[in-house]
Amino acid sequence: MKLFNFFRALLAIPYALLLTLLVSLITLLNTLVLGRDADSVQHLAAWWANSICWFSGVEVDVTGTGQLDTQKPYIFAANHQSQFDIFVLQGFLGVNFRWLAKKELFTVPIWGTAMRRAGYIPIDRSHGRQAIKSLDEAAKKIGAGTSVIIFPEGTRSKDGKLHDFKAGAMILAIKSGVPIVPVAIIGTYAILPKGKLLMNPGKVQIRVGQPIETRNYTTGDKHQLAKLLQDEVAHLLHF
Repeated sequence: MKLFNFFRALLAIPYALLLTLLVSLITLLNTLVLGRDADSVQHLAAWWANSICWFSGVEVDVTGTGQLDTQKPYIFAANHQSQFDIFVLQGFLGVNFRWLAKKELFTVPIWGTAMRRAGYIPIDRSHGRQAIKSLDEAAKKIGAGTSVIIFPEGTRSKDGKLHDFKAGAMILAIKSGVPIVPVAIIGTYAILPKGKLLMNPGKVQIRVGQPIETRNYTTGDKHQLAKLLQDEVAHLLHF
């Protein structure tokens, strides 16, 4: 079994790369040639992620999404245990959302264009006016009805434990005025810890908490909101 898992993990890398290229090309065909909108290709991203989880031997269980209003936009805020968080959220969360991604990724040939056509939102991570402008533009898109996912810890956990949420991540939620939803991901650290290349099979739980209204918060309250959100995610991780 260990030998099987090793070869499966080894093959998962080229499998994921080829699948990413295929889905990118299909996305471009649908949006550029057939003239379809970004919403029409979201199922492709879900299938892409679901397929990678299946190939890697990863099972995912999701609870709590029944309390969400499918007609409302949300900012989903999750703990970040692993790069594999992206696959389990994209493949199994079951809601229509877009990723926030650093602007440099949108310059990658084929993939970057497909991301833009799928409605993903570029973020300038530098400092200064351009960074503020990109944040304001993202907040407008979210406020207009686009749900997104953020990782308020800012980076993947090195030890699998929950770390402090950055207050700066709360500005987007406050500016957009949409509810922020705590999300706990359990199990991805064992599947692909930071610094590792090969994935392990395993089981993952995604627990979705109660939405937190942000309309009464100001940017001066960002630390308060970050602490509240962190406490909610911690509760979901350990109940």
